Order: sequence, then C-alpha cells, then structure tokens
Amino acid sequence: MSNQTFNPENPAYEKELERVSPFEIKNELIKLAQADAQKSTATFLNAGRGNPNWIATYPREAYFLLGRWAMTECRRVHDDPTGIAGIPSPAKGIADRLTAFLEANKTENGASLLKGAFDYMVKNHNADPDALAYEWAEGIIGDQYPTPDRILKYTEIFVQDYLKWAMGSDGDNSVYDLFATEGGTAGMCYAFDSIQENHLVKKGDKIALMTPIFTPYIEIPQLDRFSFDVVNISANKVDNDGYHTWQYPPEEIDKLRDPSIKLLCLVNPSNPPSYTLHPDTLAQLVDVVKTDNPNLMIVTDDVYGTFVTGFRSLMYALPFNTMCVYSFSKYFGATGWRLATIAINQNNIFDKLIAQLPDDEKQDLARRYGSLSLDPSAIKFIDRMVADSRLVALNHTAGLSTPQQIQMSLFAAFSLLNTDGSYQQKMMAMIKSRLDALWQTTGFTLLPDPTRAGYYSEIDIMVWAKKFYGDDFAAYLSKNYEPLDFVIKLANETAVVLLNGDGFDGPAWSVRVSLANLDEPDYLKIGTAIRKLLDQYHQAYLNAKS
Repeated sequence: MSNQTFNPENPAYEKELERVSPFEIKNELIKLAQADAQKSTATFLNAGRGNPNWIATYPREAYFLLGRWAMTECRRVHDDPTGIAGIPSPAKGIADRLTAFLEANKTENGASLLKGAFDYMVKNHNADPDALAYEWAEGIIGDQYPTPDRILKYTEIFVQDYLKWAMGSDGDNSVYDLFATEGGTAGMCYAFDSIQENHLVKKGDKIALMTPIFTPYIEIPQLDRFSFDVVNISANKVDNDGYHTWQYPPEEIDKLRDPSIKLLCLVNPSNPPSYTLHPDTLAQLVDVVKTDNPNLMIVTDDVYGTFVTGFRSLMYALPFNTMCVYSFSKYFGATGWRLATIAINQNNIFDKLIAQLPDDEKQDLARRYGSLSLDPSAIKFIDRMVADSRLVALNHTAGLSTPQQIQMSLFAAFSLLNTDGSYQQKMMAMIKSRLDALWQTTGFTLLPDPTRAGYYSEIDIMVWAKKFYGDDFAAYLSKNYEPLDFVIKLANETAVVLLNGDGFDGPAWSVRVSLANLDEPDYLKIGTAIRKLLDQYHQAYLNAKS
C-alpha cells in the first residue's frame, strides 16, 4: 500500500484494492478522512480499530503499588547510591514484609486488590505465602527469565480460575495448561506454526474457517508455507424478514462432518458481526465431533467472550478437541500490554494425534526437540509450542516477560474478586449504549438478540438499500459501484473511517464499525453519515433514471 497512489472513488482502482487487507486499506482511509476534516467542518472519527478507549484502573494501580514494594525488597539486599540494587531474595519472611507494606499503605489505590489477591491464592489454593510473594517481587522487577518458561506458577493458577469464570466452565473442573503469550496475535502465530511443525496439518490439507472472521485467519492459511485448502463455514443465516442473524445454518456446520477437515478456526463472539455461537450451534458442533469427526482440532479465539452474558466457549463444550486463545486486551483496555494465553486441556487431541504419527514423522520430531529432553516424545504439545516460539534452540529464554505476567495475574484477580459483577455489567452497558446510538441515527432496525456481544457492528448496506428503496435500487448499486466505494466515500466526504466487511469474508456491501474506541455522541454522527451516504446513492439512482 505504501508505494501506491491512493485514488479515491475510481472504480477500477477500487476493484484492485479489494484484494488488500482491510487493515491496510484503513490507513489510506484515515488519510482521506483527516484531509476531509481539515477542509470541512466534519470531525475525524475513526471507528476502524477495536482498540478500546477505556482502561481497568484497579489492576494497574495494584501493579504500580506492588512495584514500589518490590523495589524495597531489592534495596534490602543491596542499595548503592549510584542507583544499583540487588534482586529479591526468596528467604522466609518476604510474605510478612508484603503484608506489613500493604497494611501500612492500605489507603493507597490498589492495596485492597493486592491483599485480596494474595489472600485468595493462599486460602483457595493453599499457596505458600513466601513463594507467592517472591514470585510477585521477582516477576514485577523482571530480573530473571520466565521460570517456568510457559507461565509462572501462580500466574497460571490465577488465569486458570479467571478462564473458568470468563469462558463459562459451568462447573467443569478439568485442568488446562496455559502458555502466556505476547498478545492474541502471537498466540495465533504460535498455534498455526506448531500445528504444522508437528505434522498435525500439512501443506495443502483441508481446514475450515467460521466466517466472517478476523482477517489474519483468512490470510495466514494462504501463505506459501501453509497453502491450506480452506472451507468456509458461513454465518449466512437470515430471518424471515431478510435480516442477518449472523448465525450458522445447520447445513453449514454439517460441512465439518467431513473427516478430511483437520482444523477448525473461529472467533467467538465473532469479529466483525460480534455474535456468540447460538446454543443450538454449540450442540451441533459437539455432535459433529462426537459422531463424525472426532479428530477435528479446534482453535477458538474468544477475546470478546466477556461482553456476552452467560458466554460458553468451545474450550468447555469440546474440551478434548479445543485450543483456546484468550487475550486480555479488550476487556481491560490493555492492547499495549500484549497479554494473552493459550489454553489446552491436559487431556487433548493434539497430544493424541502426535502419539499416532507414523514412525518417520516421530523420528523427525525427535530430532527437532531432541535438545530439550532425553525423551522428546514425552514433551507435551503445549510445551512444544513454547519451544517453537523460540525456534527450539532458544527455548531456555522463551516465555512472556515476567512483569507482563504479573499484570495479567492482577487483571485476572480483579475479575475473580469483583464478585458483584459491576465491572462486567458496566462494560456491557457502555458498549450497548454506543451500539444503540449508532443504529438510532441510521434509521435501520436493530433486533434484540441475547447472543450479541456488540463490540463491533457489521452493517450490510445492501440489506438496507433493499429495505428502504427496493430491489431495483440495490441492483443499480451492484452494477455501478464497487462495494469498497462506500467506505471510501464515507472517509473522503464525511471524515468517518470504517472497515469493509468483505475483507473479513462478510457480505460484499457490509461495513464494520468498532464500538470500542469512540464515545456515544460520536456514534450518533457515524450513524447519520452512513444513512446520509446511502441516501446520496439513492439520489444518484433517481437522477440516472430521470
């Protein structure tokens, strides 16, 4: 994109541009929108990215307060006036000093969360107080490589409990091993990489994507090293009035009964429609796996699950088959922290399939991981992912930085201790009010739906073209304009940036609006701009007919 001249509202160029990632197109739309804002009275509004405009305060305040205490632990060991200190000592008594510090600073923001988190781990998991305090001190100071490299001991327990709450375990007490990663994007890369490196899916094999879906899930399988044969499972269900439900018809899910499909990838709740799987779809997926495709590997990306009441992830509906990638970025306003985890059940399909590989492939993997163990065949798949993340040879320096892991554990602890659910309720209410504001000024109909997360809204302009102005007008739009024309005109003429929905394998004329990064009044303006532009197209249609 950077070496091309962006030519707005040129049909031939728009058609070429449709092959480019919507996230790359977005950068050019921003330039157009900013230019329009400078020459007009319009306000530049970028609803193209999902980066939230809120932060969770208490876990951050706890983090900074914990850092102050950890520095006192370092200075206890050595304190040089030139600015050199020692590193925390694991000697007995460190927990008592933490407790005394928190008591002395109990009025400080974050103190109650730290005390609550510490007590939670000691009381609910029989944690050794000194070991926990030492993990916190050394972790937040960041003076050592992560040990264990996959995830710190008590961080893993905090996040395991958090995932049970956030992902809808519904009493399922099966244990998941976790791998802390540099955001959900790193988790995606590690998942694709290790699945292929371990001969579980080979170049040219058949995989399935539940679409619409976050664009990288579309683009990664197309890379030459993968070249997967992709089957789309499309959320193309519509109700009797022609409205999208953004759910999957049974015949789409039935495609997965084909045992040659080895891997299924989905984002749940979806991106961009932002709907969670309907309970009937979950039940059908369970039947597909149990009845016809028991070796199906599933990667579910559930970053938006906390925005749906009663959310249930496939990691608990199909625990044996599912790897969950969960990011803390959206719910806690922490995209810059790069915090995520990969969760795999201790009894899982990945280890089973590796054990069933032919001898020549087992020998190949023994060579690959032979530097890590005298018995490389015993290395679990999730630990192979850790090694693969550092090209195996650098396994000893693998892992998410320890300060990041401490912040992740405090995010998790905050939710576990927020027993009245006030934080989640506030998040959901804020998103809903923005969603309602957006649709209010479009004049379009937003149907109530308990499966809607609402973090994004995908609006199919063609549906509303037909609803308001009829099939003949819709045909005129398709014949005379490229679908990308809508988001280009919107940026160029109203200073509003949205992403094109077809870049996510959504309907050609759909647009994605992020409800996370602007304030409620801004969405009133965006809705007005969307409707105004649709009306402009209709006026052009009337002019062409006259």
